[in-house]
Amino acid sequence: MTAGRWISHGLSRSSIRSLERGGELVQLRHGVYATRSAVHWAGSDPVRRHVLHLLAARATTGPAAVASYHSAAQLHRLDLLHSPPEDRVTLTVPPSRRWERPKSSNIVFHAAELPREHLATRYSIPVTTAARTVADLARTLPFTDAVVVADSALREEAVTKPGLRAVLDGCGRWPGVRQARRVAEFADERAESPLESAARVVFDRFGLDPPELQATVFTARDAFRVDFLWRAQRLVAEADGLLKYADRSDVVKELERDRLLRDAGYKVAHFTWAELFGAPEEVAARVRRAAAAATPY
Repeated sequence: MTAGRWISHGLSRSSIRSLERGGELVQLRHGVYATRSAVHWAGSDPVRRHVLHLLAARATTGPAAVASYHSAAQLHRLDLLHSPPEDRVTLTVPPSRRWERPKSSNIVFHAAELPREHLATRYSIPVTTAARTVADLARTLPFTDAVVVADSALREEAVTKPGLRAVLDGCGRWPGVRQARRVAEFADERAESPLESAARVVFDRFGLDPPELQATVFTARDAFRVDFLWRAQRLVAEADGLLKYADRSDVVKELERDRLLRDAGYKVAHFTWAELFGAPEEVAARVRRAAAAATPY
């Protein structure tokens, strides 16, 4: 609550300062304090910590402010390719409502219509629905970032493609809707990580055929699920994220897996996060070289 509300609940300014020094109250933004127990509840969970910053922001803007865009994505626990700072919140208010707009570099404001069907509640905070959130971000983010969010929402069953199209139909004249419709069509729930979502965009940008996602490939010894498969070319591509290899044994297993795939006649190409974002053209060229190879490599 704001200092004024704490005072209306019986505290004096000197007692607020004393409680802050003792750690019983924690200042989240200028003039807004949370209890020690609230901060303990948030702990190290980035979503809960963002909830506290949203509550602090709404304490100064008033109840008409709705968590939206990046803040809504975090409350819905959707993937973001680039997450803003923890204390930066995004709020939307209907243009017809009067509201306080404090000057703060850590609050991003939007004024837009918020139909009842576009509203939900998370952590007792009004928030745009997952579908409206994806639609807003798909209109305003770079295409790759937007696909990451949309893939995540579909994978977590937070949205459906018909539901997303329905929201976009209601925002038909808003800026960026054409890109948002392309995002909605391109999105695929089978992409299991932001790295895989971004790779799909790179493949498309450089003219590669759309691959099968999370396909099963059978070898003489085992069956393997692969990130990307071009079945006609008998080509497998693997996106190697940092969490894929917990220790040395995982690397050994991956090498053995690649050997079995090649023995079964499949060509295998790997790429990393750094390669995809640092030299996407090289990743696309590597996949093309593998596809054109006469024998598995």
